Amino acid sequence: MAIQRIEVTTGPGPRMSRCVVNGDMVYVCGLTASDTSADVKGQTQQILDKIDHYLSEAGTDKSKLLQAQLWITDMANFADMNSVWNAWVDPENPPVRACVKADLARPEILVEIMVTATK
Repeated sequence: MAIQRIEVTTGPGPRMSRCVVNGDMVYVCGLTASDTSADVKGQTQQILDKIDHYLSEAGTDKSKLLQAQLWITDMANFADMNSVWNAWVDPENPPVRACVKADLARPEILVEIMVTATK
């Protein structure tokens, strides 16, 4: 079975695929907000919108999420980030999830999210 790579980046940043489909498995890279001037709620919503986009490109949706990994720069922002997540995630099909405080690639990035889904 062929591996499908969606939106392969060529630089100058990291060389990677934004999404990879292998059989019924869908892997979405760690995503950050495009508009990093937004607060943590705004950045989280931007990321979740991107996740919806890549899942759709791969032929699936958030009801098929299996795993989510979230990185946040300040746990004081956890409740705000989590409120956006909770409003977005399918309440009948939530994935396993981890959220970790981390230094991210640039100081203006407040949150990063990576997910794995199935078709």
